Amino acid sequence: MTKRFGIGLTVVALLLAIPLRAAEVVEQVLVRINGDILTKSEFEQRQVTALRQRQELANVTPDSPELKKAIAEITPQLVLDAIDELLLVQRGRELGYKMGDDQFNSILGNIKKQNNLDDEAKFQAALKSEGMTLADLRTQLEKQMLVQQVMSREIAQKISINDDEARAYYESHKQEFSTPASITLREILIEVPTSNGAINVAADDAAKEKALSARNRLMGGEPFARLAAEVSDAGSKANGGLIGPLSYTDLAPDLQKMIDSMKVGDITQPLRTPRGYQLLKLEERADVKVKTFEEARDEIGNKVGDQKLAAERERYIDRLRDQATIVWRNDELKKAYEQALAARPKA
Repeated sequence: MTKRFGIGLTVVALLLAIPLRAAEVVEQVLVRINGDILTKSEFEQRQVTALRQRQELANVTPDSPELKKAIAEITPQLVLDAIDELLLVQRGRELGYKMGDDQFNSILGNIKKQNNLDDEAKFQAALKSEGMTLADLRTQLEKQMLVQQVMSREIAQKISINDDEARAYYESHKQEFSTPASITLREILIEVPTSNGAINVAADDAAKEKALSARNRLMGGEPFARLAAEVSDAGSKANGGLIGPLSYTDLAPDLQKMIDSMKVGDITQPLRTPRGYQLLKLEERADVKVKTFEEARDEIGNKVGDQKLAAERERYIDRLRDQATIVWRNDELKKAYEQALAARPKA
């Protein structure tokens, strides 16, 4: 159960230009699909649920332009989704799918466990806070189950991916199966003390000399990690000066250029940074690695499968929509529905 979004349904109704008489809030029919209905209160609950997800609206007032704009933005897709869902639910019922008591009780038990609502009083209080009854929850869960059954048995099971499709996807999307170039560094930082933001020249020279001395010791064979732990002022000293792995593309251009000129094991001259003098050692370099087709086969199957499933779902719902009788009782909502339908990418 999630916390309610703090706006009144009146604001939603105002935007939809629906009369606000109390008797109509629950029962007004917005659209009838093959005899089933979508009511004003049901649709407003969908809007409120969607608005909850927008953190930027957490503190807006009911009459704020931002809230009305957000409602206008989400409404077309919400009404399209609501009708698509109802068409799939109806199809599931036609095919004889239903939720039995054992299945419902199992799902209910999982919900209680996941939300720490094992105590019945807490569960009933959570239901009440959502404005739901146990029957409402069962209806909602059954709709979800019917949609999942139709998606699985009528659509997903009929999708197949042949080798040519998989290879074509791999060749045109190799970047999705690559690991970017990365580097691992070690650092020693000799900090230059400041006084009221000013740098003392003598202190700067002393820090540089200390950094040079540290480099000479490293070139003489002392382990970098041990020396970093001894003399470095950087937090990385606790880890032997280790930094990374770092994505090569995230590095500043000047640092990229410097790294390009180094071999693994090379140590820089002291580099002046805002904090002091830094020595860097190129510990490891990993070039871009692209998975082979065989290594990426499972990922390719999932990606191509998801694409085909989305396209097949739209085609399936289009067929249900073409066969459906849809009678609108609200012109503004009808326009929003048609707007979303026109904007949807064609399968």
